[in-house]
Amino acid sequence: MSAGLETRPAATVETSAKQEQERRRALDSGRVLLPVAGVALLVAAWELLPRSGLVDSTFLPPFSVVLQTWWELATDGTLWPNVEVSLARSLGGFAVAVAVGIPLGLLIASYRWLARLLDPVVELFRNTAALALLPVFILILGIGETSKVSIIIYSCLWPVLLNTISGVRDVDPLFIRSARSLAMGRVTQFRKVILPAAVPAIFTGIRLAGATSILVLIAAEMVGATAGLGYFVNNAQFNFQIPQMYAGILTISVIGLLFNVALVALERHFSRWKR
Repeated sequence: MSAGLETRPAATVETSAKQEQERRRALDSGRVLLPVAGVALLVAAWELLPRSGLVDSTFLPPFSVVLQTWWELATDGTLWPNVEVSLARSLGGFAVAVAVGIPLGLLIASYRWLARLLDPVVELFRNTAALALLPVFILILGIGETSKVSIIIYSCLWPVLLNTISGVRDVDPLFIRSARSLAMGRVTQFRKVILPAAVPAIFTGIRLAGATSILVLIAAEMVGATAGLGYFVNNAQFNFQIPQMYAGILTISVIGLLFNVALVALERHFSRWKR
């Protein structure tokens, strides 16, 4: 009798562990399958609506036609020069904005007098839409590469800067008190406590800047450029090459998605302490 009583708790624990493992597997499967199902439904709707006649295939070709057109553009060398030009502009402006925005945000968040001095200027410019200033950039810097990269730097700077300031200011005071109780100096506190705690907020700004860099670049290339994905899409629309237009749009979407995935992976690497 006593042996049976002793074995029941172990069996119960083992069963609970198996149920927990099955629940986790189901959750992991759901995390993978649900996004895939969503994309599959979108692709199916894109394919079936034009073919069924519910949508005019002249203006929305089936997905298979767009995909075939994309492959032709990729293999004959038409697409990749435009991709390279757009990536160079976007990544260049994005990198400069991050390199300037993070240190400046850390400084503003660390010194109140500097925050009071620059706060009106920051609020003024961050509420001014980048695309509204595009004519000004073109007028001053010309229609070449400088104006396009500069407008990307301008548009990406504000999410990085503001999220860096917010991340530093919102660090849990308990972390600061714990660091002081360990007799950490100001520099050590900043390097080992404040900066790691602010990383999630900083990366939120970086991800917003990444999306903004592509959005603003495409708009700038549509206004005045002779190469790039924005120019490619605009030119295809102007010449009524609708499958080529959608192939360019699809390329822009995939690049934006891959860029975001890379930034999320980078954020997880720098936020390992949270786990």
